[in-house]
Amino acid sequence: MQIKTLTPEDIQATDPRLYGQLQAFGGCSDEAPLIRALQASGLEGVLYRDLNDPRGVGLLLFAEDPESLVGKARALLVREPFGALVQKLELTMIGRTYSTGHERDLRDWLLQKPRRNALNPEWPWAIWYPLRRKPEFELLSKEEQNNILLEHAHIGMSYGRAGFAHDIRLACHGLDRNDNEFLIGLVGADLYPLSRIVQDMRKTQQTSRYMQSLGPFFVGKACWQSPLQEVLS
Repeated sequence: MQIKTLTPEDIQATDPRLYGQLQAFGGCSDEAPLIRALQASGLEGVLYRDLNDPRGVGLLLFAEDPESLVGKARALLVREPFGALVQKLELTMIGRTYSTGHERDLRDWLLQKPRRNALNPEWPWAIWYPLRRKPEFELLSKEEQNNILLEHAHIGMSYGRAGFAHDIRLACHGLDRNDNEFLIGLVGADLYPLSRIVQDMRKTQQTSRYMQSLGPFFVGKACWQSPLQEVLS
């Protein structure tokens, strides 16, 4: 697989980005009040049952305007029923959509595809984790970087073509409290392929040689997903 050299006619540009934030909570014995609050809020996102905490939940929210995350979403989370839960700050993750310049439909890539993947009721299982590459990666030539990234991408694409796993890739430069660079979401119908793709990725150069940190991991299954709405803007 070769990367096409872009011509001026190929270049796309658009300003809007989609922000995704995952927050995790403990102390939840009943998800029903949370679901009712989310349905009434009009917010876009997913509520997960935490695989590793029988009283835990994770809340993924999407917003094109980050003001919503410190406004409407904040107002929801500080009052009952979310306000009574115990937040797990170590599992708070945030990122924004980004492009590489090779997307066929840039606006769909930035605004709709992450929503389609996360909000698909046929793909309830999810693994979310942040990552940070070693500084040495940035010193490699563009060609070396592309080869390393393509090796990594081939694995993900093979799982996607087979229908086993689908990804949501967000950039979190300057947004993450721990200075992570990317936030990855893997979603699918079953948990095993999501775990297996993480295992297979460990063998790539990017992970084995140029990864500085990976995780923490949040693993959950959706118990509520907001309806997917077409973006018209």
